[in-house]
Amino acid sequence: MIGQGSDHQAAAITESMATKGKRKKVRKSAKRRRKSPFFIRIFKYLLILLVIASIPLAIYTVHVSGMVTEKFEGKRWAVPARVYARSLELYAGAPVTSERLSAELRMLGYREDPQADRTGTWSVNGNRLFVNSRPFRFWDGEEPPRSIDVRFQDDRVESLRERRSGKELDLVRFEPLEIGSIYPSHNEDRIILGYKQIPTLLEQTLLAIEDRRFYSHAGVDPRGTLRALFNTLFKGRTEGGSTITQQLVKNLYLTRERRIKRKLREAHIALILEYHYSKQEILSAYANEIYLGQDGNRGIHGFGLASDFFFGVPVNELEIEQIALLVGMIKAPSDYNPRRHPENAMERRNLVLDILGEQGVISESMANAAKQRPLGVVARKKRGGGGRYPAFMDLVKRQLDRDYQSEDLNSEGLRIFTTMDPWVQNTAEANVVERLTELEKQRRLPKGKLEVGAVIATPLDGEVLAVIGGREAAYEGFNRALDATRQIGSLVKPAVYLAALQEPWRYALTTLLEDRELVLQSGSGKRWSPQNYDKKEHGDVPLERALAKSYNLATVRLGLDVGIDKVISTLHALGMSEQPQELPSLLLGALNMTPLEVAQIYQSIASGGYRTPLRAIREVMNHEGKPLQRYPLTVKRTIPDGPVYLVTKAMQEVVNAGTATYLKSALSPSLNLAGKTGTTDNLRDSWFAGFSGNYVTVVWVGRDDNKSAGLTGSSGALRVWADLMKPLKPQPLELLQPETIELAMVDPVTGMLAGAGCTDPVNMPFLKGYTPLEVSPCDGDPIRDMFADGRRDTPGYRDSQGHPDFENNRWDNTGGGRKESSGSKEGGLGGFLRSIFQ
Repeated sequence: MIGQGSDHQAAAITESMATKGKRKKVRKSAKRRRKSPFFIRIFKYLLILLVIASIPLAIYTVHVSGMVTEKFEGKRWAVPARVYARSLELYAGAPVTSERLSAELRMLGYREDPQADRTGTWSVNGNRLFVNSRPFRFWDGEEPPRSIDVRFQDDRVESLRERRSGKELDLVRFEPLEIGSIYPSHNEDRIILGYKQIPTLLEQTLLAIEDRRFYSHAGVDPRGTLRALFNTLFKGRTEGGSTITQQLVKNLYLTRERRIKRKLREAHIALILEYHYSKQEILSAYANEIYLGQDGNRGIHGFGLASDFFFGVPVNELEIEQIALLVGMIKAPSDYNPRRHPENAMERRNLVLDILGEQGVISESMANAAKQRPLGVVARKKRGGGGRYPAFMDLVKRQLDRDYQSEDLNSEGLRIFTTMDPWVQNTAEANVVERLTELEKQRRLPKGKLEVGAVIATPLDGEVLAVIGGREAAYEGFNRALDATRQIGSLVKPAVYLAALQEPWRYALTTLLEDRELVLQSGSGKRWSPQNYDKKEHGDVPLERALAKSYNLATVRLGLDVGIDKVISTLHALGMSEQPQELPSLLLGALNMTPLEVAQIYQSIASGGYRTPLRAIREVMNHEGKPLQRYPLTVKRTIPDGPVYLVTKAMQEVVNAGTATYLKSALSPSLNLAGKTGTTDNLRDSWFAGFSGNYVTVVWVGRDDNKSAGLTGSSGALRVWADLMKPLKPQPLELLQPETIELAMVDPVTGMLAGAGCTDPVNMPFLKGYTPLEVSPCDGDPIRDMFADGRRDTPGYRDSQGHPDFENNRWDNTGGGRKESSGSKEGGLGGFLRSIFQ
């Protein structure tokens, strides 16, 4: 029993001990369970916090990503509208000399090179000029680059051939000169380059200096950042650790503040940018965005514009040393500006060349040779705002507002092709100041007092080739060509005579006008008695001579006889837009106009009676290269061709024997120029308007304070006009006789048909059917010669009222003919005899 109890007791003890062991294990396990949740909870908490923190970061990243891609893919830059001059066109027979072509190539930035084997180079060899032209996209197609052999003879292009093949070329157009920019909202400027337009050497230089690991990092370069930090902290040498992508982000998206927060945003956006876009896209964006200098209030951004601004050539024509300079300027554009700090720029450029040689981008010999060359910076080009030609740009902007819809012009990146001829514009500007200075000395005027306004246009299509707004051509101030409204004086007279010549049954070039004193009295009792400039009366003078000599008395009598209202209607038909009062003083030019408005009137005469609105714009293209819709240009005949032909012949007499005879000595008489001088009271305004075969030019000279300049039209503006035209080598004015005109030999004294005894007859034009009826006897018997002609009763071109009858072609049997008027006389003695026999 005792033994069994012991066994039971032992078993109980063992079981108890086992139970205690289990409990101990359970307690230990529970203890372990109680300790584990603490670390787990910490981990979980951290994980939750990380997830929570990443949510706004993710949201922010999505937001920033959208902003980045929207700006990168959309309108990345506000690109200004580019304004171009007309392009020089060459063809066999073109009136272009070797000197003119050379000058235009220099303006375009072409380089003279004996080999002329690269794009943008040229050379001269005797009467031949070799040139490698650049490509350019015009509104009507692409002009490819060409290697051209141009031969000249007698101030013209004799032949045009491809240099290598010898193939004849019909036409070559050079790229137009950029003359200005119109900024949409701010003053940044750039020439956009695609990746393929970036020269390989420029890309290699850019990576060597700014970001060697560009193609291997993901937007942020940790090694570069640590290296820059180490050099800054321990070597005392400030060094940038930003990649090209980060620099682009800073310029394109962020401010320039130096804070850790901004640097973190910069790195964040750089990673996003690299995720969405290729390295080539990022590099081209950087090449277009980088800031490289300042031109007044215009920022120079990108290598495309900097190449043109500093060296005058496209980026693909840059030399090694020029590329090194531009890349070197990125670090500090102001400090390394080659125009302001040439020594700093030279030192920086040479350092870049050394690095290129060390890294094997170029050979060390090439680097050393490049270091010996000068900076090669061209004279500063002023192209911001009004550009190099502010007066012409002023006209362009006004006509854009007039002819194009505002919503079209609000778009960016427009390309505006104008009519400006840079050769004509530059030549005109160069010849103005010297003559004004000479005139001031002659008239003992204070230096700089005389001012000028001038417009040069084409006769047939009304294209404005040049505008001079003042003696300081580059000054963006008061534009006298467009805004100086001054009395035009005798420039109005061709319109008076043109109004009369539209009544051929009353007036012809041979009609005698009374140049005698007259006194006019207004309703209020005010008297007006005009005088001739020489204070003399000239009796009965032919209409042609009255205009050539600018006789005031004859003109006023003629205008009053025709009717002031008809004179105003003629001015409107020629292009005047204002509605002046019908006052007799208008007949002598008491009418305010600008040189541009006068040019419109004279263009209509020079074109043979076709009024074409003067225009400065040929075409406007949007950023996609598509022409904008524009208002149609109207070209219409407003004056019959016969009367215009007659008045133009009379205006040629102004030069041949009238108030503008100075031109016969200043220019070749064979040019047959036509024109009219103009002078206002007290010699305040001096005018000359004239035209050749290819130019209509109007010049005003006077003072801004409206005081007397002491100059007539002949002694002032005419001299400036001649100086402008002479180097331009104008073409002769060859008038085409209209079918409505017939010629007749007349006696210059009486204006009647020349009889057998006339020794000096003149061949004069008349409207058909309106040749004189009477025959001048000269040395013969007046009555016999008059009736021997037998023309009184022969068929003619007048109806019974003396008006034109082109349908029946008959004279009336009662005599018909011109009516007598207070302003005209009908053929002297012949008219007297005719009145007897009527």
